[in-house]
Amino acid sequence: MKGKEKALFSSICVLWMIFVLAGSIALPILFRPFYYLQIEPLHLSEGSGYTVPEIKEAYDDMMDFCVFGKGEFKTGVLPYSEEGKAHFEDCAVLFRLDLVLFALSAVLLVPAYIYVKKKKLHLKAYNHGPRYFAGYFLGFLFLMIGLLCALDFDAAFVMFHRIFFPGKTNWIFDWNKDQIIRVLPEQFFMNAGICIALMILLGCAALILYDIRRTKKQTPSGNRTFPA
Repeated sequence: MKGKEKALFSSICVLWMIFVLAGSIALPILFRPFYYLQIEPLHLSEGSGYTVPEIKEAYDDMMDFCVFGKGEFKTGVLPYSEEGKAHFEDCAVLFRLDLVLFALSAVLLVPAYIYVKKKKLHLKAYNHGPRYFAGYFLGFLFLMIGLLCALDFDAAFVMFHRIFFPGKTNWIFDWNKDQIIRVLPEQFFMNAGICIALMILLGCAALILYDIRRTKKQTPSGNRTFPA
């Protein structure tokens, strides 16, 4: 590949990585039944003293603010502090950034492949296209991260907050002042992390298998290649 083709190859690879990563993170953010289905198994009503409808209302209010910026921050009938509110405002920035990256990567992949097809480029490295390397690198990275989290989730949880909320401690909630944390136990975040990791690995596997399938369609002589 020439210099421009290498740059395009790398760009498409990065876009696929962002698409899979951001899309996997977006799933538990946007799919609210993921939370609803855990209310009973995690005994959130018994543990918090709030009814299931009150818990759902608190979660919906919080997510409406964090994802869509709807109105003022609130958590249903559950009280909250200004520090707690400030943390969710920080979360809102990250949530919306993830959704923007997901949408942007999807949009940019379309003209990239149109250009590849129009110019009849054959973007291959070691007989594999960008999808293969995107799946390989992202999958390996999160497999390692997943293993480290499995060894010590508490340490990973703290490290995550120190990285994404540098210099802040408002993510350490007082259960009496910010009672939303009563219905957002550590197990829920662990389940969300597992969901995200599984989606990433499935997405990576799909990219790799798709690329392998296309590679196998080549003629025995190896002269025929397909666009990325």
